[in-house]
Amino acid sequence: MKQSHHEHLQRIASSFGVDDLSGAELSRLIRLLSTGYETIFKARMKEESLSGPRWRILLQLYLAEEMGMPGVSPSKLAQARNVSKNTVSTLLRSLEERALVTRAISSSDRRSFVIHLSEKGRQLVRERSPQHLELLNELSGNLSLQERAQLVALLRKLYKSLIQHGGLPESYCRSDES
Repeated sequence: MKQSHHEHLQRIASSFGVDDLSGAELSRLIRLLSTGYETIFKARMKEESLSGPRWRILLQLYLAEEMGMPGVSPSKLAQARNVSKNTVSTLLRSLEERALVTRAISSSDRRSFVIHLSEKGRQLVRERSPQHLELLNELSGNLSLQERAQLVALLRKLYKSLIQHGGLPESYCRSDES
């Protein structure tokens, strides 16, 4: 009888003295899920010609507005998205070219600037967010509400475990997502 991929991995891991492959399986599944979500999202956002990272910046700016924050610095956007300042600059430049965001001199530090949603950007977020939220719910539609809540709780716990056991700085764990 032919061995499955998993059985081969189990045999190899056992030869190394490791019997538990659950950590490797979690890592593999999380990568597959992430890639799957990004692929589906990219296809759905083709109409707006927006990538996932650009959309998430728009959402972050919208949330900042809703929380009463007068714009967000590019540094804060980079930190929140866990990308370099150069990457955020490139993303912001393309969003500015499409008139979805604007830059303004910071009122608290005249040497820096903050990013705001334009009316066009705000309107795009308002129009498309319900469809995106429905899509995300549809993608997890094979899970009951209770299973979704349980999975979210477990993934948050796993995220904290990554911080604790992976040697990442505490600042990596954003308090708004824990």
